[in-house]
Amino acid sequence: MAEHLCVLIHGLWGNPSHLSHLASSLRDKHSEEKLHILVSKSNSDTFTYDGIDLGAERVTQEIETHIEDLEKKGSQIRKLSVVGYSLGGLVARYTIGLLCSKGWFEKIKPVNFTTFATPHLGVKTPLLGIQYSIFNFLGSRTLSKSGRQLFTIDTFRDTNRPLLSVLADPGSVFMLALAQFSHRVLYANIINDRSAPYYTTSISATDPYINLDAVSVNYLPDYAPNVIDPADPVHLKPSEIQPPFFARLASSSQSLLTSVPVFALLSVLIPIGSVVFLINSGVQQVRSQKRIRLHEEGKAGIGLGSYRIPLMVDNARSAMEGAFENINARQGQQYLPETESDHDREVQIADEQQQNVPAQKTYQSTSQTSSDLKRISSRRSEFPSLALTPQQFEMIRALDEVGFRKYRIHIHTVRHTHAAIIVRNQRPSFNEGKVVVRHWLDEAFEV
Repeated sequence: MAEHLCVLIHGLWGNPSHLSHLASSLRDKHSEEKLHILVSKSNSDTFTYDGIDLGAERVTQEIETHIEDLEKKGSQIRKLSVVGYSLGGLVARYTIGLLCSKGWFEKIKPVNFTTFATPHLGVKTPLLGIQYSIFNFLGSRTLSKSGRQLFTIDTFRDTNRPLLSVLADPGSVFMLALAQFSHRVLYANIINDRSAPYYTTSISATDPYINLDAVSVNYLPDYAPNVIDPADPVHLKPSEIQPPFFARLASSSQSLLTSVPVFALLSVLIPIGSVVFLINSGVQQVRSQKRIRLHEEGKAGIGLGSYRIPLMVDNARSAMEGAFENINARQGQQYLPETESDHDREVQIADEQQQNVPAQKTYQSTSQTSSDLKRISSRRSEFPSLALTPQQFEMIRALDEVGFRKYRIHIHTVRHTHAAIIVRNQRPSFNEGKVVVRHWLDEAFEV
């Protein structure tokens, strides 16, 4: 009988049906004799408003109950994989910390940890301007506790820091758990992800794909033109072969003209939709707060004490300075002045990794080597650093030190790639997502 359990966790406003293609593809690839599949259902729909931590406690209870049920049927689980989509990737990172703290990783081997389009750095835009201020203000206050956590305006328990900052703290149980997985892989859309921009899903301080006319993108041969080669992803084109000014102007004008009918329609629909959305958000926040209160009182069917764990594996509480898809989709990018290049940052990270090899031995298989980082950083230094927050830069450093294998995804045929990357439903226009899932199963998932 199968000894390996794979857990799938959906995203914000999601439900198990969103993961049906991932689950069915897993099953087609691996039989029930090789792999058990658990699609989490305890956070369906607006239950995702209740917070990453509460959602993770629900998922952890699901996993523990499922393992117990399998053991009663004679199946002993010895391996665990966890897959998170969108917000589900953050729930997954908290969940594995809970499992690790409860001793599960002493008897079960953590194998694959995968995220698809997960906002590891949150979704708060650091850009200036009234529209971005409105986005940050409303977005963080219309999604209850999860919204505050995604926009990093929360204070998590007694840490005096946002939850996402704690999740990425090198001294936290969450990072200890993450480091124990044999494979840590992420998939990130390079364009048109209206829910989670490239920089946060790829854990990156740069975005080379803002102007695709200015770069040459290299794809993996068997998965072109969708999966980008992680070893040699992108280069700036020489200036002489970039489109001339008037060609770029004509392209921009054509894009604007084709968008005019859409803008006209949105000018009517957005005010109506916004009112409906805000009313519904208010109702859902009240319901979410009630669920959270019942949970805190131990009346929600979860033994609260079982999941309130020490957050830090040591006392190193290092200090860190401290959705509306259409608005998010229109965000441009702003950059930092070139005071410290990305090359210098990444070479420094590479040197730190080289000096810390014994402590990192549990995840050498997927983290980039020092030579890899030095080679790739010469390309990344071509692109300026984004104007992220100090907390976000610290998250990038910590998560890169643990090491993710990063696959950038180029989906061409749809303007909302967040849903397409996992084939959230069976639209023909989402077929490029099937290439992504095939790559994951063939190249990045170990049974």
